[in-house]
Amino acid sequence: MTDEIKLVLFDMDNVLCEYDRGKRVARLAELAGSTDEFVHQAIWDSGFELLGDSGTLDAVDYLRGFGERIGYPLSLDEWVEARRCSMRADRAMLEIVRDLRRTVDIAVLTNNTTLVADHIDTLLPELRPVFGSRIYTSAQFKTAKPDPLCYRLCVSELKVRPETVLFVDDLAANVAGARKAGLLAHHHTSVETFRQALSGYGLLRET
Repeated sequence: MTDEIKLVLFDMDNVLCEYDRGKRVARLAELAGSTDEFVHQAIWDSGFELLGDSGTLDAVDYLRGFGERIGYPLSLDEWVEARRCSMRADRAMLEIVRDLRRTVDIAVLTNNTTLVADHIDTLLPELRPVFGSRIYTSAQFKTAKPDPLCYRLCVSELKVRPETVLFVDDLAANVAGARKAGLLAHHHTSVETFRQALSGYGLLRET
């Protein structure tokens, strides 16, 4: 099936890296002199984060609104650092990706504000050497996963047909959205199951 898949499109958080939102929330709460519960409610439970992910708010308005909601004038550097400390590269997955790119194209599509793409070299420096410039956030497309439009706009930008793309995400809803958009999709639960999936698609090189 190697000829059918031209590109593998990866989610970032909890696929290419371990993402601990709790650490990020704790750092933000410390800065704001508040509680973890207050910050989580203000940003995530309220739906504010989705406004950034979907590009409804641009980067400037998102950062300003973020600070207003947590009651602290959050700087860009502080936002980046709180995000950075919550992420750790999954080296086993990146090793597979480096091998995979010998035979197919690769790219990233993550539900995030454009600030993540703009500062990826600080947030997760291991990504750029592997993916180059093909690191996309949902906000760039003014929509977010699992909206099928998000995937369609991304694969259009990549100049590939949906049916030739394998999408990998840890959230079942995002996998379902990709399939609605016409992509092949894998629900990521572990490195081993991902290896098995690649083998099934004929994409795993023999060693």
